[in-house]
Amino acid sequence: MNSPTEEPQEGPATRIAAGLFKLALVIRHQSWKAAGERGLTPTQSQILALLASLPGDTGVKALAEQLSITMGTASEAVSALERKELLTKANSPTDGRAVVLKLTRRGRGQAKKCREWPEVLVDAAHTLPTAEQAGFLRGLVGMIRSLQEQGAVPTTRMCVGCRYFRPNEYPGSEKAHHCGYLDTAIADVDLRIDCDDMEPASEAASPQLMEALFAGTALPYPPDFTK
Repeated sequence: MNSPTEEPQEGPATRIAAGLFKLALVIRHQSWKAAGERGLTPTQSQILALLASLPGDTGVKALAEQLSITMGTASEAVSALERKELLTKANSPTDGRAVVLKLTRRGRGQAKKCREWPEVLVDAAHTLPTAEQAGFLRGLVGMIRSLQEQGAVPTTRMCVGCRYFRPNEYPGSEKAHHCGYLDTAIADVDLRIDCDDMEPASEAASPQLMEALFAGTALPYPPDFTK
């Protein structure tokens, strides 16, 4: 038992959380800097990037849910982007009572820039050996999935939640997994955190995909998603 003057013992999980917090500070600083140079706030930049990546029509409520912000914050940012002529509002073609958001030509150009990750962060990731990048990416996928299950972050379009993903289809191979959408083998370093082509797997499938990925096992074919 620790004496009153001793600091609590920190385990690996605590140190990982501390490391991610430091990375988050860098991301926040770089986001404010880049957004400010474009005359935007970070929230406005995130909205432009999200609108450019989401398929189909998107409204303010969907934006708020995806970015984990309040409806008020989302509405204020959308109004500012409309004044800057970066997006427009229109009636939904499927529901006349609903309003959807559309990027203007200028908005699409800005959105492309907003989707670029801070160069300093990408350069830092590149300094890791390929094997370390793969391991880090797998760990991030697992953590994000756990946060999703807790309702702490919105659902993201990751490989492990996609109906096209087949983990460990080719055991022992450098590219052990299979992407049915691309119909090609992929490696751990190819795992996507946010894929525009992702189609959600069934509620029963998602946990099995994650379990198989980290257990290093393949799912039977056809997979049994009744468990």
